[in-house]
Amino acid sequence: YGATVAQVVVGRILIERLGVRSQYLTIVSPSYFRCSGPRLKKCLLRTFPVASWLPRYSIRENALGDFISGISVGIMQLPQGMAYALLAAVPPVFGLYSSFYPVLVYFIFGTSKHISLGTYAVLSVMIGGVTERLAPDSDFMVWDNVTNSSMVDTTVRDAERIKVAAAVTFLSGIFQIVLGLVQFGFVVTYLSEPLVRGYTTGAAIHVIVSQLKYTFGINPVRHSGPLALIYTVIELCYLLPQTNIGTLVVSIVAIVGLILAKELNSYLGKKLPVPIPVELIAIIVATVISWQVDVEGKYGVDVVGLIPSGLQPPVFPEVSLFGQVIGDAFALSVVGYGIAISLGRIFALKYGYKVDSNQELVALGLSNSFGGIFQCFAISCSMSRTLVQESTGGKTQIAGALSAIVILFITLWIGALFEDLPKAVLAAIIYVNLHGMMKQFLDIPLLWRTNKIDMMVWVVTFILTVLLNPDLGLAAAIGFSMLTVIFRTQLPKYSALGRVPNTDIYRPLENFNQVQFPTALSAKKKLEAKKKRHEKKMAKDVKKAEKALKMNGVEQVESRLRKEVAIIEVEAERDPSLLRTIILDLSTVNFLDTVGIKTLRNVGTQSYTCTNTSVVEHLETGGFFNDKVTKSCLFNSIHDAVLHFSASTLEVKPFIIY
Repeated sequence: YGATVAQVVVGRILIERLGVRSQYLTIVSPSYFRCSGPRLKKCLLRTFPVASWLPRYSIRENALGDFISGISVGIMQLPQGMAYALLAAVPPVFGLYSSFYPVLVYFIFGTSKHISLGTYAVLSVMIGGVTERLAPDSDFMVWDNVTNSSMVDTTVRDAERIKVAAAVTFLSGIFQIVLGLVQFGFVVTYLSEPLVRGYTTGAAIHVIVSQLKYTFGINPVRHSGPLALIYTVIELCYLLPQTNIGTLVVSIVAIVGLILAKELNSYLGKKLPVPIPVELIAIIVATVISWQVDVEGKYGVDVVGLIPSGLQPPVFPEVSLFGQVIGDAFALSVVGYGIAISLGRIFALKYGYKVDSNQELVALGLSNSFGGIFQCFAISCSMSRTLVQESTGGKTQIAGALSAIVILFITLWIGALFEDLPKAVLAAIIYVNLHGMMKQFLDIPLLWRTNKIDMMVWVVTFILTVLLNPDLGLAAAIGFSMLTVIFRTQLPKYSALGRVPNTDIYRPLENFNQVQFPTALSAKKKLEAKKKRHEKKMAKDVKKAEKALKMNGVEQVESRLRKEVAIIEVEAERDPSLLRTIILDLSTVNFLDTVGIKTLRNVGTQSYTCTNTSVVEHLETGGFFNDKVTKSCLFNSIHDAVLHFSASTLEVKPFIIY
């Protein structure tokens, strides 16, 4: 009230940009847009969430749980970081870097208290596809005079792949920052749960296939593009006769041992204060045995190799690579954010706090862009680490920061001790950690019973991801999911409504037995009055006929008049223009385009229940109202329309469209 024209214009722009309905328009004074001390403080606290919760951190309530949780998650980060680096086709030590820098950045800017940020299998295999596509082994072949054959220069190849991984990670972070700044956090709503679960299951198949070369000790040719997975499987089958027996034995022993240890961990889970660090024990035991037996020299088992101590200096990613990885970067930004925000909301709902979706985008973007400068690859949150962080007592982001400190300690001082670790053991760790994603196949029968369209989205997403690779598969899956929405909107369902007795509630007739079809009472009364008038007229005619005709003549006259009354009754029942008006319930309609407005105009229905203000605006702008059709045909509820037409001679028939 009392607003200037400029204020009204600004308000309308804000409404259009933010999608707020016009009835919620609030005119603000110019001081609202001025920078004041409280507003600046609020903005800073929103940008740096750590400044809002860290000063209020309760050491007595949270410190012990966060400490135990941080140590436990840090121990998990070591084997997972090294293993997922193999998926990204970079040296294992860069998985440790990716478990350190981004985690510290998220500690400052993130809003979730429980998710464990770090390396993630799905993102790692997506990055592996990019690095191996832009830096394939064939580009780094050199001639070895000793063996008189060509071989791959792994040092130069790995250096190039690190550049590619850093570039795509940095660019994905920029995408996330930009999307967060423009308040685009709602984009995750287009990634439905069936789509995400079908996608992660399909990506898990890519993860498994990519690690088979470490399990069998073979070197298949890397394929890229659509159907690359099929070609890779065919290549693996062709190379199976060349399997390294020593590597296969290490793989089998590691997989069986990890599965048994995980089952024991689950059985004793409620009795132990913290889970047994199964993966850490596995890599320690495997490293010691490999070092003592010399499995690399005697049996040709591939090991991790050189792990440099210390941290890498910052290097800005090569801008020349951005054009080649821009599509992959966007896919990484969407998938990484979708996984993180989904888990973040689950635990926020469980513990009663709020996760800011747009700030999460910014936090992940800063983590990835900052990590890309330090040669990290893209990160998200892991379900297994998050569950461990929560179950061991983690209550704040302090637990994540402590896990990063554990990784820092390992990287600086003891990382070199794992140089003799067989890569087959890291592949086994990946297999066992994917058992949760493999269980997602059980979604199919459940969705078949509950929602077949969601089941179709799950299955099609899985197939597209497997056949088209994770990047193209995601785009195709989103397109298919949107098509299902479009088709459902083009096939609307409508029902005739009946009134629940003694209420103003209306429900579909085919679903409820007790509802009554609304009929105008005055129509019945007027029809009965018309019958009585004809009966009186008939009686007078009979009396007149009695004087002039004989008895048989009277019978003929009476019969003829009764037939006329019957004809009137039949005509009254058959003539819809006389007996019926249709009420359309448009309260569930979100919008009307020009085609919809033309359709309503052609139908010529006499009444509409329309409580959605945006629909009324669309009717106005679409030229629906005129001298004959005014807003008097709109009602706030079905019952209001029924009461209005009950005063007429019309039978009322409400319909709902949804």
